[in-house]
Amino acid sequence: MSLRGSMSERPWIELFPGVHRRRIALTDRIYQMEVRLAAGSHVPLHSHPEDQVAYVVSGRLRFQVGEEIIDATAGRSVAIPGGTPHAVWTVEDTLAIDTFSPPRADYLQVDGD
Repeated sequence: MSLRGSMSERPWIELFPGVHRRRIALTDRIYQMEVRLAAGSHVPLHSHPEDQVAYVVSGRLRFQVGEEIIDATAGRSVAIPGGTPHAVWTVEDTLAIDTFSPPRADYLQVDGD
């Protein structure tokens, strides 16, 4: 396994209005990032082949995972199997940690890796 280390000094990248990400860890098998979401922001319904786990550090998010609606507050995690349609609404300013396995190639491309 190749460990590419802590990357908390990487720049913030806007995903959607009010939603920014910054990679914090990367190995051959996982991609982990901080996500800052402003109250009222929205990640539209989408899917990707990678498994995802979202952990809410602070704030409150509402997830749609498949047909299920999940309210997540600080300390809660939400697992999203690869290929599952999902969306997120930001109820209040939120900091989350998202982990993907395997790493998302589209994010690596934008990150310059």
